[in-house]
Amino acid sequence: MDRTKGFSMSVQRRVGLRPVTFASCLCLVIIGIATAGCSGNGVANVDSAQAKQALRTTLEIWRKGSPIESLKDQSPSIVAQDMDWESGASLVKFDVFDDGVEGTASLRIPVELTIQDKAGREVKKKVKYMVGTSPVITVFREIF
Repeated sequence: MDRTKGFSMSVQRRVGLRPVTFASCLCLVIIGIATAGCSGNGVANVDSAQAKQALRTTLEIWRKGSPIESLKDQSPSIVAQDMDWESGASLVKFDVFDDGVEGTASLRIPVELTIQDKAGREVKKKVKYMVGTSPVITVFREIF
């Protein structure tokens, strides 16, 4: 099998490549183009200290009776989701159990909430919050 087919010998001599070396270089160029930009996963790592502070800020604002939308006015702004808060429940007390478990893009933090519903009943719930720090700060309570 002639690997030089399609390439004149004069071009190969001028460039100084042997047919096998030329084919190898061509393969490397194709692989390089195909994998360009694939060196990272495109997801920023979570800043644990900032995530813990964001969770505490979020829960303090809820405990003070402010609406969840007021988190957008914080500096930096926080985007949050909590079904109890959104449905009008009040936060009486919260206890953060530990520093949480760090994932690639978020910190999973266990918290015990003491919530007062609209009827005035207090309920304790053990929940987990997923807190992200990039590109925006997010505090989302796990549903399950």
